[in-house]
Amino acid sequence: MADKKKKPKKIKRKLLDKYRLMVLNENTFEERLSFKLTRLNVFVFMSLLAVFLITLTYLLIAFTPLREYIPGYSSTALKKKATELSYKTDSLQRVIQLNDRYYESIKKVLKGDVNTVDFNKDSIIQAVKLEASEVDLKPIAEDSLLREKVDKEDKYNLFESATSTTNFVLFPPVSGTISEPYNAKEKHYAVDVVVAKDTPVKAAADGIVIFAEWTANTGNVIIIEHSYGLISVYKHNASLTKSQGDLVKSGEVIATAGNTGELSTGPHLHFELWNDGYPINPTNFIDFE
Repeated sequence: MADKKKKPKKIKRKLLDKYRLMVLNENTFEERLSFKLTRLNVFVFMSLLAVFLITLTYLLIAFTPLREYIPGYSSTALKKKATELSYKTDSLQRVIQLNDRYYESIKKVLKGDVNTVDFNKDSIIQAVKLEASEVDLKPIAEDSLLREKVDKEDKYNLFESATSTTNFVLFPPVSGTISEPYNAKEKHYAVDVVVAKDTPVKAAADGIVIFAEWTANTGNVIIIEHSYGLISVYKHNASLTKSQGDLVKSGEVIATAGNTGELSTGPHLHFELWNDGYPINPTNFIDFE
């Protein structure tokens, strides 16, 4: 029992025994610095120093760019680039989806798979009866400025014809012999005009190019949207001189005739006309010979 009581006292005495740490001049043995220490003080000091160093290391890693130099941590610049690429990918996916919808609509127009839909106008727009005294019919300044702007735009609008629809004339895209005429029963909604290779193909009327791409079956295809709901289609071209979104004039060269696409059997132009989503016979409006 006596030994057991002595052990705690020995440990306590060892922890509290005082020691002196001195710094001497080696040549003169003059005392420069001295510290009174105990084992307990040294233990507490080292513990606090370790906690301080661990905390400082954590703060440096968590809140400073130094963590980029530690293996396993990604760079801030890489994270920023990854975020930007993620946004760009999302935007590109949306653009691709819109283009897919656009191409599907064009395919339906080319195939004639367009149905008319009758709307009940009364269910869409409900008339509201107002007394004449309740309505201020005086034009405001913004309205006058808008009218002037619209008048100027209409004056120089490409699609705004100076003449009436009765004077709207279609320009022959090429001149040649028709090898296969328009036949709605056999779903051949076009005329095939035999021409020499690289013959210039011209726009049938003023308009804007809404499609200009390569297709496996019909080769280089260009589609132009005109006024009055009219669309013209030119297929099997050797090359295209216009791109999607370009404005073209009547008689302007838009492509060169060729023999491209799996469905082509020789140099010719496959020409289609569509009006409000329905095919029409081009020979009723254009003389190809």
